[in-house]
Amino acid sequence: MFYEESFYGYLSLERRFSAHTLTAYRGDLQNFIAHCTEHQCLTSVSEVRHLHVRSWIVAQMQNAQSARSINRRLSCLKTYFRFLKKRRLIEKDPMQKVVAPKTGKRLPVFVQENQMAALFSHLTFGDDYTGQLHRMLLEILYATGIRRSEASNLKIGDVDLQRSVLRISGKGNKERFVPFARYLGGLLEAFIPLRRNTFPGNDQPWLFLNKKGERISPENIYYIVHKHLSAVTTAEQRSPHVLRHSFATHLSNHGADLNAIKELLGHASLAATQVYMHNSIERLLKVYEQAHPKGKEEDDVK
Repeated sequence: MFYEESFYGYLSLERRFSAHTLTAYRGDLQNFIAHCTEHQCLTSVSEVRHLHVRSWIVAQMQNAQSARSINRRLSCLKTYFRFLKKRRLIEKDPMQKVVAPKTGKRLPVFVQENQMAALFSHLTFGDDYTGQLHRMLLEILYATGIRRSEASNLKIGDVDLQRSVLRISGKGNKERFVPFARYLGGLLEAFIPLRRNTFPGNDQPWLFLNKKGERISPENIYYIVHKHLSAVTTAEQRSPHVLRHSFATHLSNHGADLNAIKELLGHASLAATQVYMHNSIERLLKVYEQAHPKGKEEDDVK
């Protein structure tokens, strides 16, 4: 017995994980259990030892999985075994002797400021509801840095035009307030009546509706963003999360306080936000090398 359903219920009801994260954890755990039962001939989670986890890691590497992907799956296993230990379903946590594979630091992919400017100034969005929906989604994702799931769950009541803030329900249903610029308030003031006129009598609370008058899905938001970013950048990644990275990177480049960026993004710890400093440092180094009298001294010596 592996108690998978009890674990999924715990993640959903107690930890309040998003549907996206739940799907990922379910796939990761099923992959591990399949390895244990098919290759290690285990019949119960109480039989799992750290050597079995290490064997699974080796199998992942042999299947050409990156260290980053393996570490993400190990995060699932750590949560899983902590849950079992807390419920006294196992005596020892096998993860305590497991060493995760090392990963190199990967800087977040972002869109350059001039490319974002081109997105809104050169692309033509239709005046109908669909055109303005696409523009509004792009504007709000870049202007506030919210996640696509958070945009999908935005309600009209979450928009405070008077104070220029959005009420966001983030990961784990943690609530935060994100300010927005005056120009975005003007766009929202025009969009909300257009939405109501397009779907008269629709009592759905969601700010963004699809063409059927239902809450727009995160998957639909991904498609919209990918489509329009493809017109201004050749970067391999063109997702809503890239707009979130762009929001944070551009704030950091213009001197925004790291703690403030952390609060705006809804990060639980500063460590998750510090990655955006690397892009700023790289940019400053280039400026230094180009502008400071000593910046090119090493090249001159060569």
